[in-house]
Amino acid sequence: LGRLLAELMPDEPEVMGLLALILLVVSRRATRVSPDGDLLRLAEQDRSLWDRGLIAEGQAIVGACLRRNQPGPYQVQAAIQAVHTDAPSAAATDWGQILQLYDQLLALTPTPVVALNRAVALAEVAGPEPALVLVDELDLDSFYLFHAIRADLLRPLGRTEEATAAYDKAIARTDNAVERAFLQQARSQPPHR
Repeated sequence: LGRLLAELMPDEPEVMGLLALILLVVSRRATRVSPDGDLLRLAEQDRSLWDRGLIAEGQAIVGACLRRNQPGPYQVQAAIQAVHTDAPSAAATDWGQILQLYDQLLALTPTPVVALNRAVALAEVAGPEPALVLVDELDLDSFYLFHAIRADLLRPLGRTEEATAAYDKAIARTDNAVERAFLQQARSQPPHR
């Protein structure tokens, strides 16, 4: 569908951004779940299994969008995915660039979910404490990922009881069995120090 839209509207930057976003997200599809069906975090995914053809195509479209200099939300989201797929390892991810892109996305789409995702990038750049300050200002109580991210930020700060309570809230807010199992496993991990 994304390719059809791009064929019908080749001069529309946001359509091209949407196509790039789809390609880059789909390029990692085979590695999002373990052979046992467990969710895998981005850092746990086997990057050698990512579809390099889709990545190259998506990154080329992102490059073309950047040259047009007419940014929109889909293009910025695609650029964020391009940075992730460009990193040879999780440790090599350019989180500073991702944070800058989230700043731009938040200016274009000032929603609590974008702010939450930006806080994740901020935690990678500046640590969990400043990210937690931002997360705690968001009104996303019904969103399970809000609580999961809070838990992930609380744990390295040594706030284990609060992290456990946040995981419990996240678990209570999803009906997806795979997500629940992932969160229960994260909840049972020993505290980070």
